[in-house]
Amino acid sequence: MHLRVGTRGSNLALAQTDWVIFKLKSFYPNLELEKVVIKTTGDKILDSPLSKIGGKGLFVKEIEEALLQGKIDFAVHSMKDVPSQIPNGLEVSIIPERESPFDVLVSKFDGIMSLPSSAKIGTSSLRRSVQIKRLRKDLEVLILRGNVDTRLRKLNEGLYDGIILAEAGLKRLGIKLEYKRFSLEEMIPAVGQGALGIEIRSEDKELKELLFKALHSPETALCVTAERSFLRIMEGGCQVPLGAYAYLKDGELFIIGFISDLQGERFYREAMKGPAREANKLGEALAKRLLDLGGREILKELI
Repeated sequence: MHLRVGTRGSNLALAQTDWVIFKLKSFYPNLELEKVVIKTTGDKILDSPLSKIGGKGLFVKEIEEALLQGKIDFAVHSMKDVPSQIPNGLEVSIIPERESPFDVLVSKFDGIMSLPSSAKIGTSSLRRSVQIKRLRKDLEVLILRGNVDTRLRKLNEGLYDGIILAEAGLKRLGIKLEYKRFSLEEMIPAVGQGALGIEIRSEDKELKELLFKALHSPETALCVTAERSFLRIMEGGCQVPLGAYAYLKDGELFIIGFISDLQGERFYREAMKGPAREANKLGEALAKRLLDLGGREILKELI
């Protein structure tokens, strides 16, 4: 069997796709897999914050179009790039085991509290920006986009005193450097951060079964399901600072989430737990609680 795998062309996206191909080849040695690189809108526009140019679908739209048109057989996405609504005829039903969900600070300084006053921090994420402001109001948060190599180069050139990256990206790229991981108390991750999603056409039942056997992680899927049900109720996209992270412990599912205004002044954060089988309900319940606390007003202002 010959399968065409759709992916973005960044080093990280290719590394993630190579990992998926390796796992599939280990399970099905005779399977032929061809990478098809697709340039997305988010890859083309690098001089504006994502919140200004359309949000999450920027990194998947063209890939989904190729899937619907039959130009590829399945796609590999970073789950944090996948909008809560999936186009008709497609599904993201295979979720491999998650890499680290946490954010990290890369800097010559020893952690966020060691940075000097007015230090420059680079990130393109509203979610990271407001959480940094809550930790250190005196820091200057500046827009930083581009792939991981580009961001690290700009840090090394002295344009920033520190940059915030996803630990999963550094691990998948095999980049060894000193960094400080943010705790959940300091920074709540993006929905789906560290997780991959395999998108297929809903009609391809045989392919779904083949990929499911080799790649799917039930534990990761439960956690991502809770996080994405939270996102679906919030409907914030990239225009609203919000995040959620779910994890399993002793058979129970825990989820923590937040929503904030752009200044980090009205910041609502809650945690809940419940049976793992009720992942969808748990994510929805957390989102509704945050909306009732004040998130609804924030959404009205920002969307």
